[in-house]
Order: sequence, then structure tokens, then C-alpha cells
Amino acid sequence: MAAPHAATAKDKVNGEPIVIGQSAPFSGPSAQLGTDFNRGARVYFQSVNDNGGVHGRKIELHAKDDAYDPRQTAKNTTEFLEDGRLVALFGYVGTTTSMAALPLVNAAHVPFFAPASGAEMFRHPMNRNVFNVRASYQDEADYIVDQLTVTGIKNIAVFHQHDAYGEAGLDAMTKALTKRGSKVHASATVERHSTEVAASAKSLLAAKPGAVVLVSTYGSAAALIKEMRQAGYGGQFVSMSYVGGNALADALGHAGVGVIISEVVPFPWGESTPLQREYGKAMQKAGEVRLSFGSMEGYLAAKTLVEGLRRAGPDVTRSRLIAALETLSNWDAGGPRISFSHDSRIGSRFVEMTMIGTGGRFVH
Repeated sequence: MAAPHAATAKDKVNGEPIVIGQSAPFSGPSAQLGTDFNRGARVYFQSVNDNGGVHGRKIELHAKDDAYDPRQTAKNTTEFLEDGRLVALFGYVGTTTSMAALPLVNAAHVPFFAPASGAEMFRHPMNRNVFNVRASYQDEADYIVDQLTVTGIKNIAVFHQHDAYGEAGLDAMTKALTKRGSKVHASATVERHSTEVAASAKSLLAAKPGAVVLVSTYGSAAALIKEMRQAGYGGQFVSMSYVGGNALADALGHAGVGVIISEVVPFPWGESTPLQREYGKAMQKAGEVRLSFGSMEGYLAAKTLVEGLRRAGPDVTRSRLIAALETLSNWDAGGPRISFSHDSRIGSRFVEMTMIGTGGRFVH
């Protein structure tokens, strides 16, 4: 464990690294979510370091595996905070795991940047330490319901994980449907880290929904889709973004064709915006041949954080970084616009749909 390090401003200006901490699942059934986010972030940070860093200081991303276990997340966070050089916590993956870190974040007044969660609790009431880059689950739910309604699909069911993430998604879908004069047609749950979905599939099949919205991780989502399709279900499956589009496509194989996923970052394989072109070139240069929504999210989050670090000046501290990030008003990240202020930590509301096509490729 690194001992607390007290450095003078001159030391920092002369090149002491900027230390960032990330706790995420790098093992276990949700490992691909953490791995993809981390991969995109590292590629961006490395490109910054290769060009001299930020005010002459290199960025060090220290990552710890929490296996999607909130107890391990809390332990990892405590260890990060013991390092006096730590400037920010970054890219925590998951609602329940991020919740476990929040009391420690608040006590330390450390920036908690770009958690991969759309839960409202990280947005309202506003927490000065928390900066959200991705859209909320409510933004996604509203978009999903509107798109399904346009295509004439009614009787929307929800399959959700039995934890804070799943409950947040179910609540968002309930609110989205209520606002449009409807309600959740049926719901079913799955336990964390489980793919035991037979009972849920049976109850949803009996309800005969026009669509099933998935608020779970990729393993259980894939298991449900396969189970229901084998039983003859011909309705639409739509997943919220946290599932990890690439991970879900991998888990489904040929059964994935036609599954829709709401996404909160630009299409990774596109070239219509500067960010998409920049990301593709950076990944290629780094030897990362696999593009993904998760790594695009990590890349965009890292790029946004670096802009805050630049604005914070050479002698960046936690409080200076928070103040600097608040100056990002309609900041152009190369297509996406990110906005923070003294009164808001909702960086983006960007949502769009993708569909899994043949061979696991995505249709945009």
C-alpha cells in the first residue's frame, strides 16, 4: 500500500504523476463491463501521456478489481484514499458498487467522476463530488418507451436484476410509462450474479408482452432471451445500456439478432464525428482491435476528465478539480457536448438505439 505522500507545488509542477483510482469488475460474471471501460480510458490517458501529460505531469490510472461486489468496492476505495496523491476516483462500474463507495467519497470530498450508472441517486439531489458523464436511466427509459410506442408496441414488461441497479431501472420504466398514460405490463427479477431465469421466463411468457425491457447484466439478460425464444416468444427485447452491448452480443451468439440496446455514447464504429474518428485511430494505434460501447464510454469519460485537469492548473488538488469541472459548459468533446456547473452534475442526456445484427455486428 502506497503511503500518503506530501509534495510541494513545485514537486508537482516538476512532474509528479496525477493519480486516479478506479474500482470496477475485472473478474467474475460482469468482468467485460469493467474491462472495456478501463481499456478505453487507458488508451486516452496513454495518448495524453505520450504528448507530455497534463501541465507536464503524467496520468496514472490505478485500477482495482471489485468483481461487482460492493464490499470489495468499499475496501478498494478505502485503499485508494490512503494514497495522499489521489486526485479523483474514476469510472466505477455499477450502481450498487458505486453506492458502496459514496459515503467514503463524501467524507474525503474527492471527485467521483463518470460512474457507469444511470441511477437518479447520483444525480438528484445533486452531490457536489459526483460528476455524471452518461445519461440517466430515466433518459434511457423515456427514449425506449417513445421508440416502442412509435412502432406500435404495447404491453411493455420489465426484467430486472434484484438489486439497486435493477430497482433503479424498473423505477425509471415505471415513471416513463406512467407519464405516457400506461404502466408496466409485467415484471420479473433475477438475483445478482445469477443466470437462473426459468421462473422469470415462464411468468413473462404467460403475460404475453409486446416487448421486454432488460435491466440486468449481460449473463442473465442473455439467459432470459434464449429461454424465452426457445419457448416461442416472438416479441421485442430491448436492453438498457449498462448491459454492455458487445458483451450481450457475445453471450447471445446467433440468438442476438434483432435485440435492441439503448446506448449513451456515440456509435464506436462510426466516423461522422471527430470523437468517433479520434477514438478509432487511438484504439488502432494502441493495438486494440476490438471496439466497443464500453471502451467508447471509458474513452469519452477520460477525455472529459483530462479537460478538467487542464483547467485545474499544474498544482491540481481535489477541490481545484471540482471547481474546474464546474466550468465545463456545453464543452465539445468532439461531437458530444458535456455540461457541468455549480448547480448541475448531469453532463449528458445523449441516448440512441442500436440493434444486434448478423454475426454479432451492430446496426446503427
